Amino acid sequence: MNYLFRGLFGAYALLICLAMLPVGTLMIIATPGLGNRRRMAKWLARVLLGLLGAGPRIEGLPGLPNGACVVVANHCSYLDGVLLKAVLPPRFSFVIKKEARRIPMGGFMLHRLGSEFVTRDNDHAGARDARRILRAAAEGQALGFFPEGTFMPEPGLRPFRLGAFLTAARAGLPVIPIAIHGSRRMLPSGSWLPRPGRLSVKILAAITPTGNDRDAAMLLRDQARRQILANIDEPDLAGGSETQGTNPRRELSARPDL
Repeated sequence: MNYLFRGLFGAYALLICLAMLPVGTLMIIATPGLGNRRRMAKWLARVLLGLLGAGPRIEGLPGLPNGACVVVANHCSYLDGVLLKAVLPPRFSFVIKKEARRIPMGGFMLHRLGSEFVTRDNDHAGARDARRILRAAAEGQALGFFPEGTFMPEPGLRPFRLGAFLTAARAGLPVIPIAIHGSRRMLPSGSWLPRPGRLSVKILAAITPTGNDRDAAMLLRDQARRQILANIDEPDLAGGSETQGTNPRRELSARPDL
């Protein structure tokens, strides 16, 4: 019976997503004004999650700064971007890998929402992107990152890339860790059929940079990761080293990779 219910729900959820995706994309693209487009995207994200019965439950939103800041969240599923779009104020720009620009219609929609794209496979282009994002942060832009860079089928918190924290340290912005629950279970990696579930977001205490150098960025990273790890029911996959799996040369270039 549970298997049948999951199958029926998955088919229903997939139909909802397939119906909303082209309509929502066109609505966002056609809406004039960046602020209006972002508010439209937030409304559409909330409608989608509501139709899926996914919530979300939100904790700690009043603690989010009104001004510029850098939010960092654990990454478990394709639902995470939709979830943060539904929860966070429309003023946030999300830092996204440049490959997303190739998604038919979706790439243009992300561009119209003011997303910041970063190059992952070219150090020179990546450094140029990082400088652009640092300027945006210094000018007061609120930014959102998934510092794990990707998500995998295996549950657990992966090592954090340093780019988001270099951006925060050099711009003098607070880092706001966010713990996401439920998205891995609801839409596992490699699956196209969502499962019934409830999503939740916990916005944690802000962390103020102690300086603007690499050491300050590493401290921000470690503090943010510890906060997130303490608030999710998943293991630590860093293997005892926060820098495992990262490229020091790319970290120094402040590449805010996803």
